Amino acid sequence: MTEHTCCSSHGDTTRPSAKPRPSAPPPGTQPLQLYIEAMDCPTEEGLLRRALEDMPGIERLDFDLIGRVLTVHHREASEDTIHHRIAATGMTAQRHDPTRRAPTANDDEHWWKLGIAATLALAAEASHWLGLAEPWLAAALALTAIALVGLPTWKKGFIALRHRTLNINALMSVAVTGALLIGQWAEAAMVLVLFTLAERIEARSLGRARNAIRELLSLAPESASVCQPDGTFLSTPASDVAIESLVRVRPGERLALDGKVAEGQPALDESPITGESLPVDKTPGDDVFAGSINQGSEFLYRTSRVASDTTLARIIHTVEQAQASRAPTQRFIDRFAAVYTPAIFAIALLTALLLPLLFGVAWMEGIYRALVLLVIACPCALVISTPVTIVSGLAAAARSGILIKGGNVLEQGHRLVTLAFDKTGTLTQGRPSQRSWHPLDPTLGEPARAGLRALAAGLAARSSHPVSAALTRAAEADGITPLDVSDVQELPGHGVTAAQDGRRIWLGNRRLMQQFAAVDDAFESHLAEHEARGETLVILGEENRPLALFAVGDPLREESRDAIEALHRLGVTTLMLSGDNPASVAAVAAQVGIDEAHGGLLPEDKLVVIETRAQQGPVGMVGDGINDAPALARADIGFAMGALGSDAAIETADVALMDDDPRRLADFLSLSRRTRSVLLQNIAIALGLKALFMTLAFTGHATLWMAVFADMGASLIVVANGLRLLRINRNPR
Repeated sequence: MTEHTCCSSHGDTTRPSAKPRPSAPPPGTQPLQLYIEAMDCPTEEGLLRRALEDMPGIERLDFDLIGRVLTVHHREASEDTIHHRIAATGMTAQRHDPTRRAPTANDDEHWWKLGIAATLALAAEASHWLGLAEPWLAAALALTAIALVGLPTWKKGFIALRHRTLNINALMSVAVTGALLIGQWAEAAMVLVLFTLAERIEARSLGRARNAIRELLSLAPESASVCQPDGTFLSTPASDVAIESLVRVRPGERLALDGKVAEGQPALDESPITGESLPVDKTPGDDVFAGSINQGSEFLYRTSRVASDTTLARIIHTVEQAQASRAPTQRFIDRFAAVYTPAIFAIALLTALLLPLLFGVAWMEGIYRALVLLVIACPCALVISTPVTIVSGLAAAARSGILIKGGNVLEQGHRLVTLAFDKTGTLTQGRPSQRSWHPLDPTLGEPARAGLRALAAGLAARSSHPVSAALTRAAEADGITPLDVSDVQELPGHGVTAAQDGRRIWLGNRRLMQQFAAVDDAFESHLAEHEARGETLVILGEENRPLALFAVGDPLREESRDAIEALHRLGVTTLMLSGDNPASVAAVAAQVGIDEAHGGLLPEDKLVVIETRAQQGPVGMVGDGINDAPALARADIGFAMGALGSDAAIETADVALMDDDPRRLADFLSLSRRTRSVLLQNIAIALGLKALFMTLAFTGHATLWMAVFADMGASLIVVANGLRLLRINRNPR
């Protein structure tokens, strides 16, 4: 590499990428993001809500339990007061730095203390059951075990009660205190030991869901080898690398930033972005993305985004925001838990009072059964099951190249009964090519024919439509120089008009031609022949007469037919909505097996079709262009092509397919259905175990330690069940 090559300049061209769509904060508020290490389940969320929601100036609290981040939307609230109130709950907060990688879990968890406490609790139980020692010895063993591991739970419990919150720590503290007061020393110790053990196992399990996002973040290295003014390369933190820097990547290294190849022809594994593990060959000028692995030779690329704005960073940020949004099941469970826990607490109090008074049960036995109910009462398994399941599904989707912008989108995807497709760039390759052209006056000589090509190229160059780009590329390939035009007007869904040498000229589809010229039956028949072959027609005209006809074709994606077949197997009806002529649309629809095709649609026409279909059931829309944005926004779920899609389409859509493979649509629906199934399974497991052990508690067949197994065991089961979604095949293609 020479110094001149190293420090040469290249233009900045960036690839449209998926943009997160955060929920709008309350107007006039300031966001304060806090990282709270101890906040990882709804127990802590409830405490923090109690502590902060009534504070003057605080408008909204957003909780990201998986990321342990609390966002406080406030109006001039004192940050010191916020920290003080959080500290009063027994937790510590620090300002969240999004660019800093989350700390790994602390392995120093004093497991030796738990082991000693478990041994002492078992000894206390054995001495009590077998009558091997004096009662005071069992009490001493039990109290020592409680002192080793139980004091943190007691402290959290009393803090919760002080904040009028009935969480698992509060219920456990009351139950253990009650057991000690009625002389159940050994059982109180065993309950706290089992509870502490289950909490730590649950924290480890939840860590897997948290690590699913952290693994995405670790895909991009923290430094890059950046070219210096003297031509040497220096390892530089990725966060300090400016746009337009030249970066060297050696074989086997990962890219730290997005950019464009400046020199070399590498083969890159882009699976972090697209989910597709097959290497992609790159040439100078091609886009490259942070997190990709260089499986070829050394190359140079020029950065196009800063570290915090790379495609990978945006994917991670979107997944984090998506898992923080509450899915419908989560909202239902939150409302249920708000009523369920106080109700069970009241039932436990009535049990302690009414069993002795009405059924002749001994007072100690009645109190004991009430304490068992208290341990069973906390709906922790029910509440934690949804966020773990949702974040597992979101992370699995992201690793497969499916970027989902909300937990509600993932959960509701199973309801789709109809999926509508745009044609160009969705089921086709999105890069139309000019197949043929001819002047409408066959007597024209070669100079006049070249003049028509140059005129068409001049108009096409001023249009943003992919079909116009095909005409421009064909003219460049044939060495045609575009003519300069003025007073250009682009008419979405129609074409382009302009002025040239005092005459009005136009280039567009049949709708545009009908605004300027009347054509005879012979010309209409000629157009129909081309359209029957699935070609898109572009007509060049001057004033009120057409001059030339260009036939453009957009080859189908190889995977489009497989995608439609997979959707049909899932019971989804497919539509095609396109602005192209109906005959061409029908031809393409027949090739891929689409159920129903509509052509000649303007953006507002697509919107009408979507609205009509939505009355028959949930409908999705798949598109890639600006003209698809209204339909994408109206659909129950909008899908955008992540690589070829326009910024407007990606911004509006709920799901982005990062590798532009329509087969991912069936993958999304399958994942959504599995997610829904796991959510229902978890609800059934959590409520079923609660109901079973409550019945045992009422009849006197359940003990305190059995209640701990029922409560925390259910939590562990639903967490493990939710994490099964992480085992989705990362590269199914």
